[in-house]
Amino acid sequence: MSKDVARQNEKPAAKTARPGWTPRIVAFCCHYCAYTAADLAGASRLQYSPCVEIVRIPCTGKVDAIHLLKAFEAGADGVYVAGCLDGDCHFISGNLRAKPRVAAAKKLLAEAGLEPDRLEMFQLSAAEGARFREIADEMTARITKLGPSPLSASREKGAVK
Repeated sequence: MSKDVARQNEKPAAKTARPGWTPRIVAFCCHYCAYTAADLAGASRLQYSPCVEIVRIPCTGKVDAIHLLKAFEAGADGVYVAGCLDGDCHFISGNLRAKPRVAAAKKLLAEAGLEPDRLEMFQLSAAEGARFREIADEMTARITKLGPSPLSASREKGAVK
C-alpha cells in the first residue's frame, strides 16, 4: 500500500489545543439581567474564567445572527448570548426574538463547517451571579474541549482580517 493510500485511510487526528492556548469567548449580555448578574458575580468575588469577554447590549433582542458570526470572524473560539428569563424581559419579548436568531446562527455555523456547540444562549436573572459564573465556566470547558476555532487559527496566520 502506498503512503498516499495509507494517509487517505487514516482517521483525522483529534483536535488538540496548542500549548499555552486559552479560548477566547465572547458573551453578549443584556444590560438588565445577564450583565447585572456578571456585576453581582464580581461584587461577590466569585471568580469565573478570565477568557470570557463581556459585551453589554441593551437587550438580547438587539442581537442579530450577523453579530454572532462576526464575533467568530474576529477570532472568538466561542460565543454566547445571555439574557433575561422568559417573561422577565425589560423590553417585553427581546429574549424571545433572540432565541430563533441564535438557532439560525448555529445552523449557519454548521453549514460553514464549525461546531454549532461553539454558540449558545442562556437565560438568567440579575440576582444570579453564581449562575453567571457557572455559565462562563461551562462555556470555557466546552470550548476548551472543542479546541481552537479554525477561524481563529486562520486569523493568526493572517487569512482572515
